[in-house]
Amino acid sequence: MRAQRPPRLADQLYDRLLQQITYGKYPEESRLPSEMDLCATFGVSRPVVREALFRLQADGVIISQRGAGSYVRRRPSPELVKLAPIGGLAELVRCMELRSALEGDAACMAATRRSEGDLQAMATALEDMRVAFDARQVGNEADFRFHQAIANACGNDLFVTMLQSLSKQIFDYMRVMRSLALSSAVTRGQQVQREHERIFQAISKQQPEEARDAMREHIHNSRMRTLDASFSPTVARKR
Repeated sequence: MRAQRPPRLADQLYDRLLQQITYGKYPEESRLPSEMDLCATFGVSRPVVREALFRLQADGVIISQRGAGSYVRRRPSPELVKLAPIGGLAELVRCMELRSALEGDAACMAATRRSEGDLQAMATALEDMRVAFDARQVGNEADFRFHQAIANACGNDLFVTMLQSLSKQIFDYMRVMRSLALSSAVTRGQQVQREHERIFQAISKQQPEEARDAMREHIHNSRMRTLDASFSPTVARKR
């Protein structure tokens, strides 16, 4: 069996800074240390620091101003650090980036190619997610089955293979995201369920563009819910 590759330095620094922001070492609106200070503190090169800061900015956690430094924009929930795999925060976020492209197109194709059996598999997983939420259970197994049913419905074995190759990362992320939803207001869990229902309805009605948009919006919102404890989606939906 191939040995697991150690985390990249930029990933490790991303995780460390995200943890420090999460636990309040750097409160919202506070300034992070300079790039040179971060290099000295963590014993890494300037390109490593810049990559970690760039990704924190892309995730909306910090904002960088040329000549003024980087400032904390939002603070993730402390539950995120507790729930995520050790050293795995950066990997989970990267997984979301890939899923947005991969699963958006899979949902689009599924809307034109799905069979009644595919729809039944999605509907069963969707109902299992609802039952799990009502029982205050995580429900990540049913969540994964829903997305797997969409990959199966798109009629391209490569989508299924790629989803399976990411199964550990996706399963870990779903566990984290759904656990965070359970530990917050009930409305957050309800929003997660509504997003899945919107994806299902678009596929059921054979609306490919709507299915792609719904999937990408769901994955974007999932990422934002994970990184921002106060996030509430306000995106206007197409009807």
